[in-house]
Amino acid sequence: MIKNEKIKASEVALTGVDGENLGVMKTTEALALAKKLKVDLVCESLFSSPPPCRLIGAGAARDAKQQEKRKERAPKVKEIRLTPTIEAHDFDTKKTQAERILKGGDAALFVVKLSGAKEGEAAKRLLEDLIKELAPFGAKKTGIQLSGKQAAVQLDPKAD
Repeated sequence: MIKNEKIKASEVALTGVDGENLGVMKTTEALALAKKLKVDLVCESLFSSPPPCRLIGAGAARDAKQQEKRKERAPKVKEIRLTPTIEAHDFDTKKTQAERILKGGDAALFVVKLSGAKEGEAAKRLLEDLIKELAPFGAKKTGIQLSGKQAAVQLDPKAD
């Protein structure tokens, strides 16, 4: 992403802050307009002449760059370990941690360690509650898998 004074083209095809077409103008004029409006001039592509540029707020430019980086890397699966007899506060903490992971574009794998045969049903209820509460941020990849010493489920982030 090329911003402000780093744009070397003599003319740019400019789009305004609200998406309105401002036409082709000299880069110096576009920079002056950007400074006047206290926004950034961002070049979208160098493959056309004149290059298309937009006026966007500084925070929006940074967010767009972070979004671009996030899309470039492959998502990771991050494991969150729980116990079937988890306290309410600890449950909220793990849920918040999972929200942050899912918003970041990674998958969350919940693993509940079981110590006795009777804990299987409690672990399943716990995972179902987590899935229900995290529905706005992710969807389960597979069903809840109960095996001898653990119960697990993976949530993948929802596409934006």
